[in-house]
Amino acid sequence: MDSIKIGLLGLGTVGHAVFEVLRRNRKEIQRRVGRYIEITGVAVRNVDRAQALLHSNTTPDADNAQTVRITADPYTIINDPDIDIIIEAIGGIDPAREYVLHALDQGKHVVTANKALLALHGDAIFTKARETGRMVAFEAAVAGGIPIIKVLREGLAGNHIEWIAGIINGTTNFILSQMRDQGVDFATALAQAQRLGYAEADPTFDVEGIDAAHKITLMSAIAFGVPVQFDRAHIEGISGLTARDIRYAEELGYCVKLLGITRRTAEGIELRVHPTLIPARHLLANVDGAMNAVLVQADAVGQTLYYGKGAGGEPTASSVVADVVDVARLHTADPEHRVPHLAFQPESVSDLPILSLDEVVTRYYLRLRVMDHAGVLAEITSILAEHGISIDALLQKEAQTLNELAKETDLIVLTHSTIEEDLNAAVEQMQGLPSVIAPVIRLRLETL
Repeated sequence: MDSIKIGLLGLGTVGHAVFEVLRRNRKEIQRRVGRYIEITGVAVRNVDRAQALLHSNTTPDADNAQTVRITADPYTIINDPDIDIIIEAIGGIDPAREYVLHALDQGKHVVTANKALLALHGDAIFTKARETGRMVAFEAAVAGGIPIIKVLREGLAGNHIEWIAGIINGTTNFILSQMRDQGVDFATALAQAQRLGYAEADPTFDVEGIDAAHKITLMSAIAFGVPVQFDRAHIEGISGLTARDIRYAEELGYCVKLLGITRRTAEGIELRVHPTLIPARHLLANVDGAMNAVLVQADAVGQTLYYGKGAGGEPTASSVVADVVDVARLHTADPEHRVPHLAFQPESVSDLPILSLDEVVTRYYLRLRVMDHAGVLAEITSILAEHGISIDALLQKEAQTLNELAKETDLIVLTHSTIEEDLNAAVEQMQGLPSVIAPVIRLRLETL
């Protein structure tokens, strides 16, 4: 039987790891697929560097790198009629989108780890794939080496999925772990992450929650059979978090994590990323460092947890190669009988709306910096009661003396479940009190 021939676009951290995993494990992969899988073409900007990388391999019994054609022109690889699968490992939106769409037009299957591309243009790409009868596989786009896409699309296909909550960005999880364990502020923890290679020089996509939002958007579409709607996601990062709030949360029995959350309700779909208090004894609260974890609640199976490395060359390559194996197995299958890209048949995609954050119901942590004098607590509780918000716990810290006549303190309130719109109105009213002397800090709380 003929081998499956692959064209690789990009030879950075992920691309090079994919090349090495395919080469190192080629015999094992062949036993699984029943066909030999080989990379026959690589497109890179720096051809000389790529030649040096591919010839530096020391894996025993590996393929000869000289048999791989290396070019600076991606279209030379994409247009090659002998190539069956294109692996897109260059990242970003453009020109990756153009390459992927062109590859589908050329009759190639596509494997990608590009969550940003799919979160923003997934519907158009999947439509093109259906029109051309090709597959787009993207396991590595969410949570690196954790096979969460296959779980949602196939493993839980017999379930009604209710919600997903995930720690799906290792950079922010490392930073929050450092802030909690060492008591340092955000800037110090970020510098540590950059020094250790967990954070980019420009960490915006990670620390502002954008990367996590790309991933939860894709999971939401697969779990609930709705279009990919990244523009409707609510996104908050961790750059505004303080060590003080992390410490207060601990005192109350909670841990702060950046979570991607999507939930199906009668009114619509929640789709949000934000720092979240979760009970300190919960499994997700104990996912530390740069690790990822995804918790899924479904009707038949209950809760299941998926944990592992969410980034890095070889963990990501593990998922990319798994996709290559799947595509190779289904290479000649009838397109109508393949697993749909987003789990549900295209004509069955739901128009269930994505809820605005004002419509979300959850619990809250509030921290108010207030003047310490009689009646302040009564004012705060009165405003909450006026908006139908009940208090679950209240913590007042020791007062600090400003001068002979004035003291100030932190007042921490945990609420029961309430709608965000009502909480916003209450916070606005509390902010207008003369006794509240700093912006009210608000974090959401989930018991999961």
